[in-house]
Amino acid sequence: MTRFLADCQARVAFDLMANTWNPVVVFALRDGARRPADLRRMIGGIRPKVLTESLRRLEGYGLVAREVGTDRVEYSLTPLGESLLGPIDAMGRWGLDHGDEVAAFDD
Repeated sequence: MTRFLADCQARVAFDLMANTWNPVVVFALRDGARRPADLRRMIGGIRPKVLTESLRRLEGYGLVAREVGTDRVEYSLTPLGESLLGPIDAMGRWGLDHGDEVAAFDD
């Protein structure tokens, strides 16, 4: 029997993806480096403070790299962050395939 203890590696991944914005930000960075203003335009409904918090959290986990230039800051995925694109894409496809079924139970 698998147990998901507080320090379980699987639980770390589940906790990381449980945050509403983490997978969205990772997916928004899939095509390369972006400035925060560009990310805000790409991601509907995210407040600047929440985006900053999410980027810092992802950077702390080693999923996102921050590059500071003379007049701009850009964020990009690290190889570890890129390794999450497959699972995030699979979750998105599952949502497209089964979203109506799940929503039907919410009534």
